[in-house]
Amino acid sequence: MEDKALIQEAIKSQGEVVRRLKTEKASKEQIDEEVAKLLQLKAQLGGDDGKKQFVLKTPKGTRDYSPKQMAIREKVFNTIISCFKRHGAETIDTPVFELKETLTGKYGEDSKLIYDLKDQGGELLSLRYDLTVPFARYLAMSKITNIKRYHIAKVYRRDNPAMTRGRYREFYQCDFDIAGQYDAMIPDAECLKIVHEILSELELGDFRIKVNDRRILDGMFAVCGVPDDKFRTICSTVDKLDKMSWEEVKKEMVGEKGLSEDVADQIGVYVAMQGGMDLAESLLQDQRLCGNKQANAGLQDIKQLFSYLQILRVTDKVVFDLSLARGLDYYTGIIYEAVLTQAGVVAVPPEGQNNAAGESVSVGSVAGGGRYDGLVGMFDPKGRKVPCVGVSIGIERIFSIMEQKAEASAEKIRTTEVQVMVASAQKNLLEERLKLVTELWNAGIKAELMYKKNPKLLSQLQHCEESGIPLVAILGEQELKDGVVKLRVVATREEVDVSRLDLIHEIRSRTQQEEQ
Repeated sequence: MEDKALIQEAIKSQGEVVRRLKTEKASKEQIDEEVAKLLQLKAQLGGDDGKKQFVLKTPKGTRDYSPKQMAIREKVFNTIISCFKRHGAETIDTPVFELKETLTGKYGEDSKLIYDLKDQGGELLSLRYDLTVPFARYLAMSKITNIKRYHIAKVYRRDNPAMTRGRYREFYQCDFDIAGQYDAMIPDAECLKIVHEILSELELGDFRIKVNDRRILDGMFAVCGVPDDKFRTICSTVDKLDKMSWEEVKKEMVGEKGLSEDVADQIGVYVAMQGGMDLAESLLQDQRLCGNKQANAGLQDIKQLFSYLQILRVTDKVVFDLSLARGLDYYTGIIYEAVLTQAGVVAVPPEGQNNAAGESVSVGSVAGGGRYDGLVGMFDPKGRKVPCVGVSIGIERIFSIMEQKAEASAEKIRTTEVQVMVASAQKNLLEERLKLVTELWNAGIKAELMYKKNPKLLSQLQHCEESGIPLVAILGEQELKDGVVKLRVVATREEVDVSRLDLIHEIRSRTQQEEQ
């Protein structure tokens, strides 16, 4: 009884916390978190019958997906996978958790977001943070020096989720990578072509692909006077320019990272620059920047990249942007990020910003990647390097946008692929329906029937209309005698008698299914 009193007191106290947050108009995420704590406390009390009550919620930063949402996801996955396959990629899979030491030290300041697992048998493990580090470990372990692969799987980040913007703690990544020693910028250009193809095919709206090079950034930091040991931490700060103003970024550089104002101002001049091959050529005339060996090599490669991108016909969407940093420690060369910019309901403004109707806004990164030539060597016992370049498609953000588009258009989304419903017009024909549906299944036709002995024909037809099933194969006493099936087109209500022998061919031709 004493425990129960303590829980009731905790419930009262937690209830006050929730009320206060609502009064103060705190963020939805903060309120949801405190409400979840309240529900857990109430569950500990149990119901009137003394049984434990379960808190019916998904863990923070995760969600369930309905059949409708899964249908949208499947369509997106199919578009992406067909693009990867078109470019000659094969697929692999790796464990959902890795040895902790495999992941440690590869993600810069983001390493604090790695989920560590409790020791369950002598190994310190962590949930994978992305698919790139496990890929590098796989290459080193398998002694693979050349592969073009894609990998689609869930990754985990102990992030503060913003689920309305497609940011979760558990989410899918879609990665495409080319590993191997090749001539400069040819694989890199193909990765950018793939991003262009996927975003164009998904019809998400206007987008741009920002490109930079880690060596140009490092060279820029060096000539501006950033100490060597601060390159990576300053890089992480520059990486925030898509979310923060230059004034805020400068404040962090000077106030938190200890740079002088003069050095920060010099960086500010460079990171404001954007362009294409013209900017690369102009910076190659910048004696100060080109005096740095790394920056010079990076600029030569950017120039070469743009010449290939022109041939691949993607330069309409690509911009050379010196503010692009990408905070991950493993990048060594070219880096890129695709950003969606469009007007209307689909656009999701960054937190704290309003979006007037019709205003073009950035909805954040929907793809990113770059070159990481040193990562495999970190794992190889002999330090053998395997140059790699790749791209990760921001699938969760794309799903959020596609779901919003579907809601806005009120478009009916099919959640099954059933081509034909086997129906009966009279009673006592269940066995005949089962025989026919078996014939269809065995022929590879997607078919179903109602799980009732004597369903009404109207109910069967209504089910087809609600589910979007295009055809109904109707059986009756007369049809069985004549050796035919009445095939009904749901959309037009047209009916035609088809010989039982010709039925499969007729269904295939009407649903445009290729002959097996």
